[in-house]
Amino acid sequence: KFLGPNFTESYCWPPVARGCDVVAISYQGNDPFLYIPPVLTFLQSGSCYKALPNRNGPLALILCPGWKKAQLVFELLKTYKRCSRQLHPMLIILGQNKEEARSVKIQGCEVIVTTPYSLLRLLEHHSLLFCRLCHLVLDEIEVLFSDATEQVFTVLDYYKKAIITEEREYIPHQIIAVGTRWNKHIALLIKEFMNDPYIVITAMEEASIYGNVQQVVQPCTNHERTAVLLKILDFTHNNLQKVLVFTNSVNEAEMVHEALKNNSIFSLKIHKESEFNFKYILEEWTKKYSSGSHVVLVLTDDCMQSLGITDATCVIHFSFPSPRIFGQRLYSMSDNFHNVIKDSSVDQEYTQARSVILLTENSTCHALGILRYLQHAEAEIPPQLHDITAKTLEAEEDKKFSRPLCAYLKTLGICKTRTVCPDRHQINLQIDVPQNIPDKITLMPGCVTILPLHIVSATNYFGRIVDKQKDQYTILAEEINEYFKKPSNKVSVKNVEKLAFYGLCEKTLFHRVQVVEISPREEENLFFNVKIKYIDEGRTSRVQSYQLLHLPARFQCLPPQAVEFVVCRVKPIDNEMEWNPKVTHYIHHKIKGKLHEAKIVHTLGNTAWVDPMVRVTRLSDLKMSVNEYNVRSEILSTGLGTDNPEHITQLQKL
Repeated sequence: KFLGPNFTESYCWPPVARGCDVVAISYQGNDPFLYIPPVLTFLQSGSCYKALPNRNGPLALILCPGWKKAQLVFELLKTYKRCSRQLHPMLIILGQNKEEARSVKIQGCEVIVTTPYSLLRLLEHHSLLFCRLCHLVLDEIEVLFSDATEQVFTVLDYYKKAIITEEREYIPHQIIAVGTRWNKHIALLIKEFMNDPYIVITAMEEASIYGNVQQVVQPCTNHERTAVLLKILDFTHNNLQKVLVFTNSVNEAEMVHEALKNNSIFSLKIHKESEFNFKYILEEWTKKYSSGSHVVLVLTDDCMQSLGITDATCVIHFSFPSPRIFGQRLYSMSDNFHNVIKDSSVDQEYTQARSVILLTENSTCHALGILRYLQHAEAEIPPQLHDITAKTLEAEEDKKFSRPLCAYLKTLGICKTRTVCPDRHQINLQIDVPQNIPDKITLMPGCVTILPLHIVSATNYFGRIVDKQKDQYTILAEEINEYFKKPSNKVSVKNVEKLAFYGLCEKTLFHRVQVVEISPREEENLFFNVKIKYIDEGRTSRVQSYQLLHLPARFQCLPPQAVEFVVCRVKPIDNEMEWNPKVTHYIHHKIKGKLHEAKIVHTLGNTAWVDPMVRVTRLSDLKMSVNEYNVRSEILSTGLGTDNPEHITQLQKL
């Protein structure tokens, strides 16, 4: 079902399939399809590898930024191995338990998919892992370099030492690095570890960072823009200066052109309504000018593509750009981008391309995107831009005020993707007042008995707080099940309403459920799909409307019992944000449906943070209790969790 390579793939696949070193930066740079087909193609030619030592070890190693991406790449390899010779790919994700790394067997495996941390743990016990390695793929290179810089360079050093031996001289050796953003460490990767690489950059704003474009932000008021522009155009350079002044409307272009003319600055202008055609403007722009000359062209964004200018030395953003338009404007200077490869041996003199942004009080719309770009480019940022974006960020957070509190904030104490995360990162007193948690517990947090029933992740569960003396829900559940035993009481609901409470039979038990979503009803169908929430367990499900039963009012009096529990002070290893399914699976089987003793240390809304959470076994014969296990300790014992001392402190800061 594959239609053919996209724009970036068309540039990447040929050099990768020829065994060349490749760096690819693209908006689709996190798609493994940039490298999987051509790497698999190269691996078909078994004759290339005949001179390699006859040992166990992979020919290709794919390094991913986390277990989730590694899992995706591995699944793709399994899908496409049907089209190639048997490569026996392996997914290797290792925790901190040394025995696990020691027991890994790599017999017959030719492609390994892993993470930097897992690979280094593996190398401690498999020192000859690189003896046959020819292809090293760095997936999402900017994430690898930001989250595991030291580990990635350690892997690169191992690889470099493995391939510089004399017997490996005529054997393929290739490094492929793909990502969505340029990173300063990529320049070092190219200079120290690659051999004449192909560099493919289809994200223009990233190309300008690669090309070392100087970014200047000039704060001014909207009324001062013309005066500031004239000051910028007061040239003192001896070199030829070719300047583009970008405006966002015909009127603005006319106004700027007139101002330049009145100040004796010769300039060209082009917009969709101007009398000069593109051919004339291009003839003027491409004329042979003497050194020290200055050519200025005032234009609107919609003329960029038709002109196709790439040799400007300076771009002035008279109108504030959106991030995507910004990249297109910068492309107009691409001939003057600094070339990392050509200029790696000798720091040759080159004309540094320059981008000047006029920042005014009207620049709020796209200021945040431009700020992030400038931070990424490590440009000097004036305080005015920080002030504008602080207000924008505040407004963005205010829009999320009715959203649920961010799950990462709850389970880890931090959210790495705060600016793009759709959920709330501040306290909303209306939403965050305690719900479903007995008053006596919120007033005086202490030890409670909890029953986890729905396991979301290794540290996040839904369940009930059980009253040891007289548990109201246990009494209610018995009454509900007794009531529905009579066939005459099982009355299906005709008109299903959103947020209403109903009964639902699951195997032999009856539950209280709430309708949270009703699917659009198809005309010919009498029944339809509804999303429900088990209000005493916390899980959700989809059922047919006819399965919902009328629930008498007396069974609706007891408030929903489901409470969210979060185990404190533990997080995934290796800077991961999500728990490895191995840990979640292990904890799921360990704790689900079993009573635990827990100390509530914090409550917000329907969430209770517990530390510790312990399974207590009562020995009735000896009239004593024994702590069977501590959930946090069990997570740490898997080797896939580590200490998170700042967890509760971060929440209390909120």
